Amino acid sequence: MTTGKHAKFTTGSIMRHVTVSSFTASIGLMAIYAVDLIDLIFISMLGYEEMAAAAGYASALMFFTSAINIGLSVAAAVLISRSIGEDDELEAREYATSSAMLVILTGIAIPIILLVNIEFFVGLLGATGEVAELAATYLWIVVPFTWVSGISMVAVASLRCYGEHRLAMYPALFGALTNAVLDPIFIFALDMGLPGAAWATVAARFVTMGLALQPALRKHNAFVPPSLRLLWRDLQTVTHFASRAVLANVATPIGTAIVTREMSKFGPEAVAGMAVIGRMTPVAFSVIWALSGAIGPIIGQNFGAGRVDRVKRAYLDGIKFVAIYVLCITMILLVFRGQIADLFNAKNLTRDLIYLYCFPVALSSFFSGSVFVASASFNTLGRPSYATWLSWGQNTLGTWPFVVAGGFLLGAQGVLIGQALGSVIFASAAIWLGWRLIKNPPQENMRHRSHSAIFGHGSLISHTLHKHIGEK
Repeated sequence: MTTGKHAKFTTGSIMRHVTVSSFTASIGLMAIYAVDLIDLIFISMLGYEEMAAAAGYASALMFFTSAINIGLSVAAAVLISRSIGEDDELEAREYATSSAMLVILTGIAIPIILLVNIEFFVGLLGATGEVAELAATYLWIVVPFTWVSGISMVAVASLRCYGEHRLAMYPALFGALTNAVLDPIFIFALDMGLPGAAWATVAARFVTMGLALQPALRKHNAFVPPSLRLLWRDLQTVTHFASRAVLANVATPIGTAIVTREMSKFGPEAVAGMAVIGRMTPVAFSVIWALSGAIGPIIGQNFGAGRVDRVKRAYLDGIKFVAIYVLCITMILLVFRGQIADLFNAKNLTRDLIYLYCFPVALSSFFSGSVFVASASFNTLGRPSYATWLSWGQNTLGTWPFVVAGGFLLGAQGVLIGQALGSVIFASAAIWLGWRLIKNPPQENMRHRSHSAIFGHGSLISHTLHKHIGEK
């Protein structure tokens, strides 16, 4: 555990630490999700609800491949940071290389499985007819380059392990810029339509990978020449750390798939509305998502220093910060919901769903944010299994019954409302468990739990870990 002069979170205002850390960490995170949002804005300009719906189905499937990449990058970050901490940079470089090789293998194998069975998987989400064909077209272009994103994540993880926060932020920022520039060129100027948006995403992925690898190699020589011997030697170690991370991450896309399938029963307009909401949410609430990475080190440093009073204060201030931020953003969404709907050329049911999300459904992000704070406490205090089980519970039992009942009673709007109501139950359980753990923290020496305690809430695990490593 970080101590001494490096333990900057053990003094000063905790709310200030929470605020500054969250806003700083959200910059790169916002850029990542802005890429998807930019794509959908330009696709919506084409004026066909079927295309926006197809992008929504494609995103739900691509979420699975991203979850696997995130899990592998988490494993890479754990092993690289541990080796750097032990002053063994050769081992750090070897772990980075073996992780990158495994990312390439899975980034080839998983897309093959997905694409060979593309009609089945798209149909499983509820897509039919022209929408299913468009979604498949999009996936055939983007998914084969899953390995590119995986290498980018490993390279960025390496940069963060070496404390290069600024350099680790640039790849996502310039990747988003590339996507924003190429989207109108490919979609409109070259008249490529939906495939144009897909190829712009591919180009952005390569830019991101190049800008991540270049400083990692140039400044820190972060990789060694790849070899099968090295991959075989580290395979068990890397997969051991990656398995729990992948398991936790996969829960979120499963929940997304459940909601998408139920929404598909109400037609392309409903799925298009859900696609807009799904891509708008992480941009609007990126600061809350980044909070999971900001609160962990604050809780961890104070716990390691024996400052249990500040640990409690960090937990409460984290939840208070979530409440204030969500309220402010929801008010902004309410005021500008008309302009937001116009931006996506939304009409009829699509527009109704966007309006409903902007107010009052967006307020339910408070519960998601509270889960992030609780999960960070589980991770830091050595109870990562709490976060994993809560993540799976929220994305299955806390999703399916509620969206089905909501859809039956209130139609497409009911699916959205049901998803929000379902999050309340598991969020309340997470808040209670987190506070209970902090009031009665484990007495084990955290040094012996430093690696097992890293794994946490599915969609946020990489941000938590990367921020934690960065502070060290």
